[in-house]
Amino acid sequence: MKVLVVGGGGREHAIIMKLSESPKVDEIFCAPGNGGISKFAKCYDVKATDVEGMVALAKELKPDMVVVAPDDPLVLGMTDKMQEAGFKTFGPKANAAIIEGSKVFSKDLMKKYDIPTAFYEVFTESEPAIEYLKKQNSYPAVIKADGLALGKGVIIAQNEEEAVTAIHEMIDDLKFGKSSSRIVIEEFLTGPEVSVLAFTDGETMVPMISSMDHKRALDNDRGLNTGGMGTVSPNPYYTKDVAKECMEKIFIPTMEAMNKEGRTFEGCLYFGLMITPKGPKVIEYNCRFGDPETQVVLPMLDADLYEIFDAIYDHRLKDVDIKWHDGACACVIMASGGYPSSYKKGIPMEGFDDKGQVEGCFVYHAGTKLDDNNTFLTNGGRVIGVTSRGECLKCALNKAYEGVSKISFEGAHYRNDIGKRALEAK
Repeated sequence: MKVLVVGGGGREHAIIMKLSESPKVDEIFCAPGNGGISKFAKCYDVKATDVEGMVALAKELKPDMVVVAPDDPLVLGMTDKMQEAGFKTFGPKANAAIIEGSKVFSKDLMKKYDIPTAFYEVFTESEPAIEYLKKQNSYPAVIKADGLALGKGVIIAQNEEEAVTAIHEMIDDLKFGKSSSRIVIEEFLTGPEVSVLAFTDGETMVPMISSMDHKRALDNDRGLNTGGMGTVSPNPYYTKDVAKECMEKIFIPTMEAMNKEGRTFEGCLYFGLMITPKGPKVIEYNCRFGDPETQVVLPMLDADLYEIFDAIYDHRLKDVDIKWHDGACACVIMASGGYPSSYKKGIPMEGFDDKGQVEGCFVYHAGTKLDDNNTFLTNGGRVIGVTSRGECLKCALNKAYEGVSKISFEGAHYRNDIGKRALEAK
């Protein structure tokens, strides 16, 4: 089988490596890919958001399956267009991807079907929004842009001044373009956060092993929010009892709610959860594999990923035996100096072998490229995810950090406390 993977980050690298383990997969293509991915898949310079260009590439390559990994092309309807062109796909259609594409849609869905989430209100004008904030007078307050905003459309305002500024920037200044012309203001939930990805074909829901993300740029959860500075799996706060409650009150009801709305979800549905004193609640949905959660979840999968994708497309997920490895997995992100604000690109990287790897770990490339001398250069904010599996979480973390110590590039920064909260929970 030949597979085309759409995207070019660490998540896509992780998907490609897992697909390459399948005895059914002979050849993997990726567009646009990156320097590290190019060592394992043939890359093509087509932007992930170029729907027509990607369909044209698929017609040229004739893959047996197209895996649409990032949120933007899914929301833009790439899966729909690929299926119209006759290609088997993995990833939800646009009418289901809206579960991530619109915060207002997802919040209204949860409200309508009694799926536990934070209390909220929706606004399209700044004055009523500010008036509501002052009336609530409860901080921190969570302010979200309705649409996609590269993971940066959520502001946790600590006081009225920060909240008012965020509202003006989003609605009046359109800081995130059309994405912030509508906003959601919701109550601030407290408790441990858990990420759970789930395979679903609209009839069967199979949650994957849980994970814990680390969003802040600096140690001890300080600094700006990022796309994720590291992950560990499994998440110790996601106990068997919590998992059972999530399945009954959140996972299955979400799948059934989407079916009732005529928006059957086929693909990977991401549940961002908060384990509050009143039980688990949904913070957000994503319509695809999370990044960098995928980098610790897929290495733990003891099953054929191609077979799972194929079964979801054919609505026979219930027939697939999905198992998980024992132990734990840890991923430490090495980022460019200045990330998540401004940073340089094109900085040479040292410590890799020819495949862009280090002994004892697997390095998922997110923002790298190759120069004419076959040297890896930085080409993004989050550059690589150094990942390791181990018999225990501490073993996995030790190996991952050992891998990090072997790699260097000017300005590199990473957190030294990935997994600390998880270790303290045990």
